[in-house]
Amino acid sequence: MQAIILDTETHTLNGLPIEIAYAPIQIQAGKLSLDRDQMFDQLYSIGDEKISYASMAVHHILEAEIADQPNFGSFTLPNETIYIIGHNIDYDIRAIQQCGVDTSHIKAICTLALARLVWPDAEAHNISALIYMISKGSAKAREMLKGAHRADADIILTANILMHIVHKLNIQTIEELFEASEDARIPRTINFGKHRGTAIADLPSDYVNWLFRQDELDPYLRKALENTK
Repeated sequence: MQAIILDTETHTLNGLPIEIAYAPIQIQAGKLSLDRDQMFDQLYSIGDEKISYASMAVHHILEAEIADQPNFGSFTLPNETIYIIGHNIDYDIRAIQQCGVDTSHIKAICTLALARLVWPDAEAHNISALIYMISKGSAKAREMLKGAHRADADIILTANILMHIVHKLNIQTIEELFEASEDARIPRTINFGKHRGTAIADLPSDYVNWLFRQDELDPYLRKALENTK
């Protein structure tokens, strides 16, 4: 399992994972395939922590459903995992890091960044909106989305979106997909502060220097700023 689509549900925003699902994928000669027979989907207990009602309203996982499940700290990635794919994948990687998983070697592929690249004029880039857009608002899409915001369902939905991305970008291999994701994640404009909406290349030099001095500067923004030198 060198490449997997992974999704997590957490007990609060940026909280502990209470559900983790993944499935292996392959890209060969520009065709994406997902192995449903090897899909993993597990609920996890989180000790004395409680699921927030705001999170419960999204994923509909109840306290009683996780009470007797394995502790979240028992989760491990499948052997030989190199690529982890997901919609806003950084969120899910932070979640599994809380399980004690070493992700330092992982190549993360973000379908959210790729979707923004492929469909820049889409009304929204969340999974549900993209599925409706791709299917032109079909009844089949509505049926597919009934299980949305549970990790196992979101795996299938993300794979559906990814198939279209692979086709539109003429991606031939998983490494090409990673490279496209890395490029898509580099911002072209600044999205905060007094220069919000300004192209990175047009930022005043004193502001660029100030950004470089920030301890928690986003690594992809740093790349964008370095590219202007």
